Amino acid sequence: MSTHRFVLRSAVPSLIALAVASAFPLSSALAAEAAAVAAAVAEQGAEQDASAAGTAAPATRNQLETVIVTAQRRAENIRDVPMSIATVKGDKLDVLTSGAADIRFLSGRTPSVSIESDYGRTFPRFYIRGLGNTDFDLNASQPVGLVMDDIVMENAMLKGFPVFDVDQVEVLRGPQGTLFGRNSPAGVIKFDSAKPVFKTEGYLQLGIGSFSAKTAEGVFNMPVSDTVALRFSGTSQHRDNRVHNTNPTAGKGTQDFEGYGDQAFRLQALVQPNKDFSALFNVHARNYHGNAALFRANIIKKGTNDLVDGFDYGSYASDGINQQDLETKGGSMRLKYTTGDITLHSITGYEKLKFYSRADVDGGYGAAFAPPSGPGYIPFPVETADVLPNHRQFSQEFRAESNYRGPLQWIAGLFYFDESIQIDSISFNSFAPGNPQNANYAVQFQDTKSYAAFGSLNYTVSDQFKVRGGVRYTNDKKDFRASRVEGPRPVDRTNFNLNDTSHNFSWDLSGTYELNKTTNLFARVATGYRAPSMQGRLDDLKSEPSFAGAEKALSYEAGIKQDLFDRRARLSVSVFDYRMKNKQLTAGNGTVNMNRLINADKVTGRGVELDFQANLSDEFSMTAGYSYNDTEIKDKSLIVQHCGNNANSLNGDGSSGCTPTNFSPRAGYSSIDGNPLPRAPKNQLNFTLKYSTEIGNGEFYAMTDWAYRTSYNFFLYEAPEYTAKKLTEGGVRAAYKWGNGKYEVAAFGRNITDRQVILGAIDFDNLTGIMNEPRTWGGTFKVNF
Repeated sequence: MSTHRFVLRSAVPSLIALAVASAFPLSSALAAEAAAVAAAVAEQGAEQDASAAGTAAPATRNQLETVIVTAQRRAENIRDVPMSIATVKGDKLDVLTSGAADIRFLSGRTPSVSIESDYGRTFPRFYIRGLGNTDFDLNASQPVGLVMDDIVMENAMLKGFPVFDVDQVEVLRGPQGTLFGRNSPAGVIKFDSAKPVFKTEGYLQLGIGSFSAKTAEGVFNMPVSDTVALRFSGTSQHRDNRVHNTNPTAGKGTQDFEGYGDQAFRLQALVQPNKDFSALFNVHARNYHGNAALFRANIIKKGTNDLVDGFDYGSYASDGINQQDLETKGGSMRLKYTTGDITLHSITGYEKLKFYSRADVDGGYGAAFAPPSGPGYIPFPVETADVLPNHRQFSQEFRAESNYRGPLQWIAGLFYFDESIQIDSISFNSFAPGNPQNANYAVQFQDTKSYAAFGSLNYTVSDQFKVRGGVRYTNDKKDFRASRVEGPRPVDRTNFNLNDTSHNFSWDLSGTYELNKTTNLFARVATGYRAPSMQGRLDDLKSEPSFAGAEKALSYEAGIKQDLFDRRARLSVSVFDYRMKNKQLTAGNGTVNMNRLINADKVTGRGVELDFQANLSDEFSMTAGYSYNDTEIKDKSLIVQHCGNNANSLNGDGSSGCTPTNFSPRAGYSSIDGNPLPRAPKNQLNFTLKYSTEIGNGEFYAMTDWAYRTSYNFFLYEAPEYTAKKLTEGGVRAAYKWGNGKYEVAAFGRNITDRQVILGAIDFDNLTGIMNEPRTWGGTFKVNF
């Protein structure tokens, strides 16, 4: 054991050198440093090969398990896939999801990944390598694809499905246009559920936590016959309100906030009559009811990004209604048939949802012209609801792949996607004379159809060198209609109709070189594509929809993947550089609750990603990840409206609510040329450490996880009030297993330092902010069978 610890210590200088290089933009110095590290790592691997050549090493303890991924639509060792990939599974996944954490638990827990939401536990927005979309409209597209059990989840409301009974999460960084298609120029996040097996097994886990949180999660897997197996899994999560409404003008029965109930299930049936054919059926549903995110008025000190003195997370003064309901239902059918040297796949998916979300956007009560009002200065009231009364999504993929021996392997397929959406955006005017609940609304209809054909080739040039290449053709058609209705009577209406058809070829080319039996070098160039976007949240009868044309990405990356110390450790390092043409961006209005879609001529990004995993000893294991992302908007003519852009949103003394920089010659606008992308921290670091030991007739383990990120801008323009603070958050889980793993009792904590920072903001009314999750504690009891 002492020899093992000495070997791990010997790797520290190389890792430190790599981390130092990562802290600076890519340059010749960084390239030289990366090359030096690669050479040192290769030398270490060569020494291992030379040692292994002398005698066949017996199986040793503490070796890491081989990680199998399906990033290229085949099951492969992660070391052999020529792209930057991270996985989350096992104990780490259990720790991160402690306390019924929603899908945002992944934010910062793998390099270059951020996730946030203006809606709370629904509508997650994903960012990889700084690329994302801050649009809060319900038909917003994202450059990060989300795939659950081989089905693309297009609408953001489908992307927040609770994470339970999941075998593995894969994060594919960089464009994935060839095999995963449209709307994935930043990357893809894949969730793979545990599949039915031909034995009886399952578990039941019950939990309690802060704010009267209660959770129940269970799985029951059973074989029905020798050819059919069923697996049912479900979760139920509940939390009481934890924020009290302190509005002094409200009477009894005032609504409190941030409680919720969230139930979801998944039923799978595997039919496998022989070794050549299998059919996997999946039915799933979710029912969520609770609150939208709280927009808290005037919690930011003007001229800074500090919270105001005396801020209390548990208090919130509002005269509005906060309600959110989401129902999703879906199913899929995956057929697989092997005939000779070819395997055929058919993947059919159907999803539908209904959604209602109403919130007090101004974050306070009353208004300056309708006292009393507060907290602070409330220029005007804003209360809105966003509704998805109708949504459906259908997708179909046919794919064929080779499975014979030989240097050439291939995949070919066809894909079809059809989505229909209706969106109602309602504005409530609680101060309308004679009609306290007068409502005006905008209605949008969007129909999308997409067709694609794709293929890829893998060729083994030699025992050491392999190349891959692929191409995909996509045809997208989108029909869009928007109208604005103002009432109650007489009704005034304005209507708009837009349609667009676009075509795109995406491609990628990559290579892997086996430096030795434990070390692979890789390089990849890839393109990606995001279909045109349209928005029609019309604020008044004079408003018009906005349109953003297709964006295209070209990305280069290279790296090294290595198993270290007789597979007790694993290291992956990559460097990347990308160019986005006609990058779709979301600009706020500055005056009302309405977005405007725009295209930037060019956006560039470059950086470094590191993933490290090690079993340090019989008792200790760890993971670590680091990313550096340097993004820049390059468009000298592009300006956007900034905060406080009309007389109504000025402070009581006539000053603007915030202090924007980079003013343009046009009053009320800021230039964004040279700015980084919004919500794109330059540095992210994550770390986990696990300790386990045998005690009595069982095993005790404790695990802690930490994530750090630097600051970023909330919006396209820059203002100190709308710059996120640096954030470090940590969690812990301690558990005891006994009865050969049949029973487990655990205690956990999230955000254990109780760090409180502003994660998002509203910029058109007052200094309104959205907070991160507070510290929580809890415990679980689990029975396996």
